[in-house]
Amino acid sequence: MPVKTHQDEIMVYCDPESTIGKKVLVYAKTQSRHVKEVNYFKSPLTPTLMRSLLKQLDLRPKDILNRAHPFYQANIAGRDYDSEGWLNILTKNPQIIKAPIAIRGKTAVLCDNPTNIMKL
Repeated sequence: MPVKTHQDEIMVYCDPESTIGKKVLVYAKTQSRHVKEVNYFKSPLTPTLMRSLLKQLDLRPKDILNRAHPFYQANIAGRDYDSEGWLNILTKNPQIIKAPIAIRGKTAVLCDNPTNIMKL
């Protein structure tokens, strides 16, 4: 079930303190007056929400991992998990999500480049 938003609203799931999070939010505000920031440290992502976001992105949990992140390197590198395992890792450790996720309507984009938000 896709995440529901107002047709003009852009929802950005990110760490708003990160450099890329700040840039994506600035770009989002140039695209719509209705931008909702979801800080995934203050509003934790549930496995159900993460599953929905991944479906909208048409990606697997492994596809959005920041493999260079120190937490990933220390705790996850070299291990393999099933889909549910990866979902749980992502929801409990959102700092290893490699980029903000932006949604408008039924379209979602992984903003590993801040200008990707223009695809919405």
